[in-house]
Amino acid sequence: MDKLKAFESFVSVATRGSLTAAARAEGVAPAIMGRRLDALEEHLGVKLLVRTTRRISLTHEGSAFLEDCQKLLADVANAEASVSAGGMRASGHLRLTAPAGFGRRHVAPLVPRFRALHPEVVISLNLSDRVVDLAGEGFDCAVRVGDLPDSSLVSVRIAENRRLCVAAPHYLQRRGVPRHPGELVQHDCLALSSDASQTRGWAFRLPPTASGTGTGAHGELVHIRPGGPLDCSDGQVLYDWCLAGYGIAWRSIWEVEDEIASGQLVAVLDEFAAPPNGVYVVFPHAKHLPLRVRLWIDYLKHHYSLPGFWNARTASALPLQAGALDHNKDMQ
Repeated sequence: MDKLKAFESFVSVATRGSLTAAARAEGVAPAIMGRRLDALEEHLGVKLLVRTTRRISLTHEGSAFLEDCQKLLADVANAEASVSAGGMRASGHLRLTAPAGFGRRHVAPLVPRFRALHPEVVISLNLSDRVVDLAGEGFDCAVRVGDLPDSSLVSVRIAENRRLCVAAPHYLQRRGVPRHPGELVQHDCLALSSDASQTRGWAFRLPPTASGTGTGAHGELVHIRPGGPLDCSDGQVLYDWCLAGYGIAWRSIWEVEDEIASGQLVAVLDEFAAPPNGVYVVFPHAKHLPLRVRLWIDYLKHHYSLPGFWNARTASALPLQAGALDHNKDMQ
């Protein structure tokens, strides 16, 4: 029995609460994961997990052993990182996820370029507009845009993101231009459906009133959940519908700035635009982060801070070399 592999499998199953999820994260069949656990329990002579068809729970011995295993594996990872860090020899499987539209334009082009710098890393990229469960689905980290839901995940803000309302000129000629966020109820608004990640609605900053009292007295931030005859869980579809003149959409500036410059889309309600929110990279924990994950986060932060990055249509025109990245910097 490979004890280290058995320890890793046990920790993965115990922390995810699912043999299937742990097997998916490692890229093996659940039966293989099950055999590793059986062999470990037989070797130790104790029952570590109670497995049923519906759930997995730790025994008393399993709980104590889990803590020891996690410390042991962290020590092993640190030992490996201390040896390989000097030569930037990251290795292993890097599992990433990002929103579909943003990921296609500002994450996917960087992935093969990052791997060119670290050829021993294998990378899987998942693009989805739903909020992915990182630990439960076996991902190392995610890029997320906008307000973050409360969670136990660690987040690092790596860029600014400004959203604005846009519509095609022929839609505005037909339906009129809204002058206040409250007038959106009279328009066809193209919103993400409820199963997508935009949970709080569209954000606007109401200016102070002339008297300094009443609604908007402090220029407060308000959220509106506009309705309309069309919604979709895919932001790219909403963009396409907006461009075709089917309604008003609330989109990020990186997605529509070229279309605004060319006149294909018109920004409306600019005076009520909310302050920029963030682009974040999130991950399950800050301690003992694998070298490949730390290097990827530094790589994103470096490129997203380049002056010309957000003006480029894609990141593919940027130079391959990321520059001198400090892989030991504090991820907090």
